[in-house]
Amino acid sequence: MLGNFSYCNPTKLYFGADSLHYLNDELPKYGKNVVLVYGGGSIKKNGIYDKVVEILKANGKNVAEIAGVMPNPTIDKLYEGIEIARAHRADFLLAVGGGSVCDYTKALSVSVHCDEDPWDKYYIRFEEPTCETLPVGCVLTMVGTGSEMNAGAVITNPKAKLKIGHVFADEKVMPRFSILDPAYTLTLPHYQMVAGIYDIFNHICEQYFSGEDDNTSDYLAEGLMRSLLHSSRIANKDMQNYEARSNIMWTATWALNTLIACGKSTDWEVHMLGQAVGAYTDATHGMTLSAVSLAYYRHILPYGLKKFVRFAVNVWGVDPAGKTDEQVAQEGLAAMESWMKELGLAMNITELGADAGMIEGLADATLIMQGGYKVLDRSEIVEIFQESL
Repeated sequence: MLGNFSYCNPTKLYFGADSLHYLNDELPKYGKNVVLVYGGGSIKKNGIYDKVVEILKANGKNVAEIAGVMPNPTIDKLYEGIEIARAHRADFLLAVGGGSVCDYTKALSVSVHCDEDPWDKYYIRFEEPTCETLPVGCVLTMVGTGSEMNAGAVITNPKAKLKIGHVFADEKVMPRFSILDPAYTLTLPHYQMVAGIYDIFNHICEQYFSGEDDNTSDYLAEGLMRSLLHSSRIANKDMQNYEARSNIMWTATWALNTLIACGKSTDWEVHMLGQAVGAYTDATHGMTLSAVSLAYYRHILPYGLKKFVRFAVNVWGVDPAGKTDEQVAQEGLAAMESWMKELGLAMNITELGADAGMIEGLADATLIMQGGYKVLDRSEIVEIFQESL
């Protein structure tokens, strides 16, 4: 039975070629002092930076910058950004980049006026903001996280070897608007593209592999997965295919804008395992997920067998005739593995820099979730990491 829920997503999207000009419509709604947040400088090489700055100047904005946001944004980088935003008396935060930049900017939004340590408040105690939050806008240049239309923010604490995500309950943490021009993703390296594709796919899986009831959300999830499989194979062969890349971008947004989680439980244990790997190795997020997924799903398959059969048939087109449920389910995961190898994803944590000596620490850094088919104990987490080496 579809459970009770409330749904609110206030983020306004501008999607398509040349959609950056809509920034002119949005900027007048916010104060003069803008903090522009971006990553390692690729937006300066591809010209996006110049276009954004030109629009900001044309709208009379007083701009400060936070540059160098890393793929796994750190708590020290957040502290640095807080000081910059406070000194600038920021009215508005504009993220230009991928999911890491968007996540970081949302974390900054709830921290600038916070009088407590944001790491302790938001990432250890998982409290909600009690201070004024700053409005955020996003110009997306890389797809995968869905951060452009949700209230999630992942931050890494390298000293504690923890990488933790907080999905804030208040929709005001969501970006006020996001600009999605698929052309901005065409300059991404192949490695980043496929890592983003798997991040999208796993976001859907995390919400799909839970519960045994019949609900609309799972049908939506299956359609999104089939669309992604189709587009990913085209993009893998032709990275400049605008149609495929635009469909991937749109799927990424719907995969994690909270829609397909409505009315059902969700899992998120793959993300907990992957984030532990990321905390130890600083590896690309999507690759940490691909490296642990198969070991995890094979481990929980017996506990959610009916859903894994449905996944095999409805997503991967497995013919169930004359086969046991176990055979069908395993065939589905084998098809998934084949697709992952086709894309060139990381298939184990060893290639990401992890080794057997890290296993105990990885297990310590893995949060145990309650919503999937099997609530893991520590020994099972250790086993999954060992099988992922």
